[in-house]
Amino acid sequence: MFVKALEGAAGFTRAIHSISRNYGSTTIQPGAATMFFVNSDGWALTCNHVAKQLIVAEQLASARRAFEEELAAIRGHKREKQLLRELERKYGYAKDVTFELYNSFINCIEGPLNAEIKLHDKLDVALIHFTDFTKLLCSSFPTFATNGSELKQGKFLCRLGFPFVEFTNFAYYEASDSIHWTTTGRRDTPAFPIEGMVTRHIADDTARVVAFELSTPGLRGQSGAPAFDSEGMIWGMQYATNHLDLDFDINQDVMRDGIKRKVRDSVFLHVGYCIHVDALKSFMTQHGVRFQKG
Repeated sequence: MFVKALEGAAGFTRAIHSISRNYGSTTIQPGAATMFFVNSDGWALTCNHVAKQLIVAEQLASARRAFEEELAAIRGHKREKQLLRELERKYGYAKDVTFELYNSFINCIEGPLNAEIKLHDKLDVALIHFTDFTKLLCSSFPTFATNGSELKQGKFLCRLGFPFVEFTNFAYYEASDSIHWTTTGRRDTPAFPIEGMVTRHIADDTARVVAFELSTPGLRGQSGAPAFDSEGMIWGMQYATNHLDLDFDINQDVMRDGIKRKVRDSVFLHVGYCIHVDALKSFMTQHGVRFQKG
């Protein structure tokens, strides 16, 4: 049903890889998100919460540099441990606090990585504008539905994103106490599609439809994924998952391998939330971003 549409979406959908670690830890936490290009000028759509992580990464790097400069100044001091604790409080560092975060745009551009970010003030959508690149690694672009009111309950859509992290090109370097991308290991993470039926529309405070719900969840890593029909037409963008309580609580005894076991479970329906195509078009128009309508 979505074979040709998926082939088309793969042409403009890209992964954003990330690696991070907490303060005092050497364990690297890999993650992924999704974005998709909308034109040859280097504009792409993703989620607000994804774009903010790009900004946070710069802030974390700046804070770490300042922290390490102050840390170097107290090395060997007779009150070094006490002064270190004071420094940690000053910078808000603790075991559960992110200390380093790096992002990598996969197969997006060649040349200098310069990008500006436009955040929506209310919705979970953002624009990324790559500038000064020598080559854009994307030659096909999406077509957005002209009439968003035609998106009705029962319509089936597909989302394409990067929910299952498989890249391994990262490492922790003890000598510098830092994490880095490497030239070894797996660099890619395969794209993963998931379909769903439009179940309900979501309105803002003015009763204007700005999003919609799908009968299946958006998976971690699919934030920013395009939502399209079997013809490849864009109707929205995945941004969140909600969990609906079905009130099917289970508390009963079962037999497993000849042993009586007690099962306790609560059942939820996981549904996906997508920004509506009309909201996407409005945001792009607001910032003078050209896009194709069909």
